[in-house]
Amino acid sequence: MSELHVNADVPTRTRPPARVVPVRHPGRWVAALILLVIVAQLAQGAVRNPRFRWDVVGDYLFNGQVLAGVRATILLTIVAMLVGIVLGVLLAIGRRSPNPVVSRICWVYVWFFRGVPVFVQVLAWFSVAALLPQVGFGIPFGGPLFVSGSASSLISKFAAAVLGLGLSEAAYYSEIVRAGLLSVDEGQGEAAAALGMTRSLALRRIILPQAARVIVPPTGNEFNSMLKTTAIVSAIAYTELTYSVQLIYNANYQIPPLLIVAIVWYLLMTSVLQVGQYYLERYFSRGSSRSLPPTPLQRLRMLTAGMPHLGGLG
Repeated sequence: MSELHVNADVPTRTRPPARVVPVRHPGRWVAALILLVIVAQLAQGAVRNPRFRWDVVGDYLFNGQVLAGVRATILLTIVAMLVGIVLGVLLAIGRRSPNPVVSRICWVYVWFFRGVPVFVQVLAWFSVAALLPQVGFGIPFGGPLFVSGSASSLISKFAAAVLGLGLSEAAYYSEIVRAGLLSVDEGQGEAAAALGMTRSLALRRIILPQAARVIVPPTGNEFNSMLKTTAIVSAIAYTELTYSVQLIYNANYQIPPLLIVAIVWYLLMTSVLQVGQYYLERYFSRGSSRSLPPTPLQRLRMLTAGMPHLGGLG
């Protein structure tokens, strides 16, 4: 039999790469054009309408009373979310407890605070002194009190706002944490028990770190929602951003411009939260995908460099 020899010097013939024909979507361009026209009309109407009083908006945008309301809103948001997160994690763990008393009490808590509107809860905590002039902690049914005091002095406007917002947030956040815990495979806990870990140690070292990927994204949304929900406490005359603006326009009757001031500050604060949420989600997504999504700064650099492909950067 004759042998077949291949001459390495002769290049093999390869098929030329197929030409990629871009797919045109005229409908998308028409929809984009319509949206641009609508946005331009709205912007033109807002800029040229003298009733918006942009000069008043500029005068009060950095007003001392408005800035004090912004600081109060940020403080209230942080404190209420801390209460909600800590208590929500404890409630979620309690719902999974093998002790039926603990799990049922946690379920009743979630059922009650999810069923009552936040506005009603804030008003109820602010009016608790009318029902309980004296509050205390001790042995029930006639036992001695360890701590006691006047409800009107203990539950101030800030305390009523924190209790109304934080306790309600805990009920919702517990469901977020519980969903994150349920997303972790049961084999992880069984493997931790096989290694000799206790239930609490496995929860801290194994379960919660893996559940964080599911818990973190809605946590950012809850922060964003809480920042806007703080406007409810203006009903009890707590001087956060909304109530501060109300005090100003009740004096000068410039209602639309002052409301625009509040809108600008709320948009600014929520935008900062969204940026922080993006980087936090990006941090916890490490290991779950082959490549991390590009940051906004990396996207901007690519656009300025004329690079059309934006994905796949770490």
